[in-house]
Amino acid sequence: MKKKSLFPQTKIKNPEPNIKDDNWVIWAAWADRITFEEIKEKTGKSESEVIKIMRKNLKPGSFRLWRKRAHKVSIKHRKKFKIDRKEIKQKINLSDIN
Repeated sequence: MKKKSLFPQTKIKNPEPNIKDDNWVIWAAWADRITFEEIKEKTGKSESEVIKIMRKNLKPGSFRLWRKRAHKVSIKHRKKFKIDRKEIKQKINLSDIN
Protein backbone atom coordinates (compact mmCIF):
# COMPACT_ATOMS: atom_id res chain seq x y z
CA MET A 1 0.00 0.00 0.00
CA LYS A 2 1.31 3.42 -0.98
CA LYS A 3 1.99 5.85 1.86
CA LYS A 4 0.02 9.07 1.67
CA SER A 5 1.82 12.38 1.72
CA LEU A 6 1.64 14.66 4.73
CA PHE A 7 0.73 17.55 2.42
CA PRO A 8 -2.63 17.68 0.69
CA GLN A 9 -2.47 17.38 -3.07
CA THR A 10 -4.82 19.44 -5.15
CA LYS A 11 -5.96 18.24 -8.51
CA ILE A 12 -6.10 20.83 -11.26
CA LYS A 13 -9.25 20.59 -13.31
CA ASN A 14 -7.67 21.95 -16.49
CA PRO A 15 -3.87 21.77 -16.28
CA GLU A 16 -1.75 23.83 -18.65
CA PRO A 17 -0.97 21.78 -21.78
CA ASN A 18 2.50 21.35 -23.29
CA ILE A 19 3.65 24.60 -24.96
CA LYS A 20 4.67 22.78 -28.18
CA ASP A 21 1.13 21.51 -28.74
CA ASP A 22 -1.73 23.36 -30.48
CA ASN A 23 -3.77 22.75 -27.33
CA TRP A 24 -1.52 25.26 -25.54
CA VAL A 25 -2.39 27.88 -28.14
CA ILE A 26 -6.10 27.21 -27.61
CA TRP A 27 -5.66 27.33 -23.83
CA ALA A 28 -3.72 30.60 -24.03
CA ALA A 29 -6.20 32.14 -26.47
CA TRP A 30 -9.06 31.49 -24.04
CA ALA A 31 -7.09 32.96 -21.13
CA ASP A 32 -7.90 36.65 -20.75
CA ARG A 33 -4.53 37.70 -19.33
CA ILE A 34 -2.41 36.16 -22.09
CA THR A 35 -2.08 38.55 -25.02
CA PHE A 36 -1.57 37.65 -28.66
CA GLU A 37 1.88 39.20 -28.40
CA GLU A 38 2.84 36.76 -25.62
CA ILE A 39 1.54 33.83 -27.69
CA LYS A 40 3.69 35.04 -30.60
CA GLU A 41 6.77 35.30 -28.35
CA LYS A 42 6.34 31.79 -26.93
CA THR A 43 5.15 29.85 -29.98
CA GLY A 44 5.93 32.04 -32.99
CA LYS A 45 2.28 31.98 -34.12
CA SER A 46 0.74 35.28 -35.18
CA GLU A 47 -2.78 36.41 -34.33
CA SER A 48 -4.12 35.23 -37.70
CA GLU A 49 -2.55 31.78 -37.19
CA VAL A 50 -4.12 31.58 -33.71
CA ILE A 51 -7.50 32.45 -35.24
CA LYS A 52 -7.07 29.68 -37.85
CA ILE A 53 -6.17 27.15 -35.13
CA MET A 54 -9.19 28.19 -33.07
CA ARG A 55 -11.50 28.00 -36.10
CA LYS A 56 -10.22 24.53 -36.99
CA ASN A 57 -10.42 23.05 -33.47
CA LEU A 58 -13.52 24.66 -31.95
CA LYS A 59 -17.17 24.17 -32.71
CA PRO A 60 -18.62 27.04 -34.77
CA GLY A 61 -20.61 28.45 -31.84
CA SER A 62 -17.62 28.26 -29.50
CA PHE A 63 -15.43 29.99 -32.08
CA ARG A 64 -17.94 32.83 -32.50
CA LEU A 65 -18.15 33.24 -28.73
CA TRP A 66 -14.35 33.33 -28.39
CA ARG A 67 -13.95 35.71 -31.32
CA LYS A 68 -16.50 38.13 -29.88
CA ARG A 69 -14.82 37.93 -26.48
CA ALA A 70 -11.29 38.37 -27.85
CA HIS A 71 -12.28 41.21 -30.16
CA LYS A 72 -14.41 43.40 -27.89
CA VAL A 73 -14.39 42.48 -24.22
CA SER A 74 -11.01 40.94 -23.68
CA ILE A 75 -7.61 42.58 -23.31
CA LYS A 76 -5.92 40.32 -25.83
CA HIS A 77 -3.72 43.14 -27.15
CA ARG A 78 -1.13 44.98 -25.07
CA LYS A 79 -2.10 48.30 -26.63
CA LYS A 80 -5.77 47.88 -25.65
CA PHE A 81 -4.72 46.80 -22.18
CA LYS A 82 -2.60 49.91 -21.65
CA ILE A 83 -5.37 52.20 -22.93
CA ASP A 84 -7.93 50.57 -20.62
CA ARG A 85 -5.61 50.91 -17.63
CA LYS A 86 -4.98 54.56 -18.45
CA GLU A 87 -8.74 55.28 -18.61
CA ILE A 88 -9.31 53.51 -15.28
CA LYS A 89 -6.55 55.54 -13.63
CA GLN A 90 -8.08 58.77 -14.95
CA LYS A 91 -11.52 57.82 -13.58
CA ILE A 92 -10.02 57.03 -10.20
CA ASN A 93 -8.17 60.36 -10.11
CA LEU A 94 -11.33 62.26 -11.08
CA SER A 95 -13.39 60.53 -8.37
CA ASP A 96 -10.74 61.41 -5.77
CA ILE A 97 -10.99 65.11 -6.66
CA ASN A 98 -14.78 65.24 -6.34
